[in-house]
Amino acid sequence: MDKLQQSMYKLIVETSTRLPKDVRRAVARAKASESAGTRAAMSLSTITNNISMADVNVSPICQDTGLPTFKVKTPVGVNQLKIKAAIREAIVEATKDGKLRPNAVDSLTGKNSGDNLGEGVPVIKFEQWEKDYIDVRLILKGGGCENKNIQYSLPCELEGLGRAGRDLDGIRKCIMHSVYQAQGQGCSAGFIGVGIGGDRTSGYELAKEQLFRSVEDENPNEDLRKLEEYVMENANKLGIGTMGFGGETTLLGCKVGVMHRIPASFFVSVAYNCWAYRRLGVTLDAQTGDINEWLYQDGEEIDFSKEKEEVQEVKSETREVVLQAPITEEQIRELKVGDVVRINGRMYTGRDAIHKHLSENDVPVDLDGQIIYHCGPVMLKDEDGNWHVKAAGPTTSIREEPYQGDIMKKFGIRAVIGKGGMGPKTLAALKEHGGVYLNAIGGAAQYYADCIKSVDGVDLMQFGIPEAMWHLSVEGFTAVVTMDSHGNSLHEDVDKSSLEKLEQFKERVFA
Repeated sequence: MDKLQQSMYKLIVETSTRLPKDVRRAVARAKASESAGTRAAMSLSTITNNISMADVNVSPICQDTGLPTFKVKTPVGVNQLKIKAAIREAIVEATKDGKLRPNAVDSLTGKNSGDNLGEGVPVIKFEQWEKDYIDVRLILKGGGCENKNIQYSLPCELEGLGRAGRDLDGIRKCIMHSVYQAQGQGCSAGFIGVGIGGDRTSGYELAKEQLFRSVEDENPNEDLRKLEEYVMENANKLGIGTMGFGGETTLLGCKVGVMHRIPASFFVSVAYNCWAYRRLGVTLDAQTGDINEWLYQDGEEIDFSKEKEEVQEVKSETREVVLQAPITEEQIRELKVGDVVRINGRMYTGRDAIHKHLSENDVPVDLDGQIIYHCGPVMLKDEDGNWHVKAAGPTTSIREEPYQGDIMKKFGIRAVIGKGGMGPKTLAALKEHGGVYLNAIGGAAQYYADCIKSVDGVDLMQFGIPEAMWHLSVEGFTAVVTMDSHGNSLHEDVDKSSLEKLEQFKERVFA
């Protein structure tokens, strides 16, 4: 199979850079349902713009290319060891070319391998079948949505929904709660795969397996088909919306599978996936490794390129403010939740490793009045030794909650950019110190990379490319104020209102 590595490389690049047709259609339907001029409409406009830019640039749709997970079906007699070796070589090549972010981190030392290879990485699951060709499917599921996976053990008590029993109606309640608990932290509007039964491990595997289904397929199990339809209709009544800003669309797809269980255990496992649903597949010639067919590419192709300038034309619900660091406390105190901020000038990236480091050490640059961006970019170095940003969307901010408020006060940071919002400790610090939280559009890695005009330096590279502190010069970098210095939080408001709406689904629906 001399063409196998080349075929695997093509699959990785296409999965990372180009959304499949069924996902594009789902995003287009969501965009059509939102009212013009809202934060949700602006977010979806940014998303469709980003999809188009990724097509043109052949660069990652989202900077977090996740932990590559392959499902491989082979005829009897095919050498699976050769397939595994070809996949690993293709992973290294794609990482070197900036199509994947180096994401393989040693769990004990924190060291990034730099090539996406490590113990258990990538995930490759083999299955033999009776057909005479190879079927390979790949999903790139980022950490933000992976962290919103959830597993329920029935019976249980659910916030807003009461008791969930060991029956179809209890399963319904778990699925509805799973959408509520994700809020905007998983880059909603999203997709969910649900696994009913099994043990804790096989239940999650079944849930993730549902994400390999087509968005538009129909479940052959009548009970599960009705359940999927119910969830799609009613989860979008929760009002969480795109990025958790509120809106008409919270869920873009729901797929449910079932397996047997033992009497003592009843698990409902949910795999959450963001709008950047990077899942593709190919069939291969078992002799040569050549690609015979691309999967998930049936039906109408949605062309978002005609909407490229639309993001700039959307009128926000509130005012627009231009900021340039260093920012004064007075400027910050003038900002209110809902304001749209456009940033010019300097910002610094900082994620998990940086926040832990700064909690115990001094900072390598002066951060007084500056902006920290929760981002782990995809970076490439040219022949002259200069760094270039290939993808640079926000990461989920809540992971920095233990550190953020203290670091802002310690170093004088005035603004934090991320996605999904932060908690009460940070909100209190924003009020005390005079700071603001800005929510960028999760997954829009090409849109924000285009706003970055130069890389002016980097510190703390010992933590690896995603976790280093990059010095970025930006122009027109757009985000929404969702937590201000007056104690207001859009995230708290949406959480509260969606919980109230969730309570209407407390009564039994399925007998």
